[in-house]
Amino acid sequence: MTVPVFYSSSYSIAGGFATVGKSSVVARLLRDEPIDGIDLREPRPATAADVARVHDPDYVARVVSGERGQFTEHGSEFVVSVMASTGGVVSAVEAALSTRGCAGSLSSGLHHARHDRDSGYCTFNGLVIGARRAIDLGARRVLILDFDAHCGGGTASLIERLRLDGITGIEQVDVSVSTFDHYPSSAWAVCWIADGRNYLGTIDEALDLVLDPFSIDLVIYNAGMDAHESAGGASGITESVIRERERMVFSWARWHDLPVAWVLAGGYPSATFTIDDVARLHRITAEESARAYG
Repeated sequence: MTVPVFYSSSYSIAGGFATVGKSSVVARLLRDEPIDGIDLREPRPATAADVARVHDPDYVARVVSGERGQFTEHGSEFVVSVMASTGGVVSAVEAALSTRGCAGSLSSGLHHARHDRDSGYCTFNGLVIGARRAIDLGARRVLILDFDAHCGGGTASLIERLRLDGITGIEQVDVSVSTFDHYPSSAWAVCWIADGRNYLGTIDEALDLVLDPFSIDLVIYNAGMDAHESAGGASGITESVIRERERMVFSWARWHDLPVAWVLAGGYPSATFTIDDVARLHRITAEESARAYG
């Protein structure tokens, strides 16, 4: 079985901040150094109707018109980018569900976005948009695993809002190393704060406490690399720790026979850690997904 990974050149804005720039670097790395079992594919862009299943329609219209969003300085290129990368998440969800296997998208900038506003370099919450698409396709239980360095308060707020509208099949497990965008834990969205010393142990405990995992229809995995000590995260979280984290996630999902759709999340270059270094961290997610599902 191959792992389709969705990417369009429209995802990336040349010279843009890592959130809208790094996908092209990750894609180049995957093409230059292919991974057995990984198949890069073109997604369909999201439509305004897709996004409005989760976000306020007036807000969606303002983003599409170029009036709102985290990167409006890029003009129409940003609108094309955010619709393409959101569509990539939906395409990965559809592929994982249809094969009961694994799929990915080189999309990022997702989990801080709220119902009617952008936040934290995130314009649309592709995690919840993807989860809502899964529910529309018949999934009864969708688990969002968020291992970005920062908490996914936007995701938690959207899950709660959908629950008020009668959509109760989406939940989140969130392990972070920063309190940015923290939220009170609930029965459907649990936020753990770890550090470099107990990071893997916290993830192991969080996965172990997921109730009845065999009843999950889809896992959406937000694979943040900003937990890495050189990419914005906590001291002690090295490349080997990141690799073990990815191995744990995909092994846990495979053991429970769960389809997985994964996406990129945070991971930022600096003077001593280049965008290519960040891309190599993201490559680990593709490698470990292919090892478990390929």
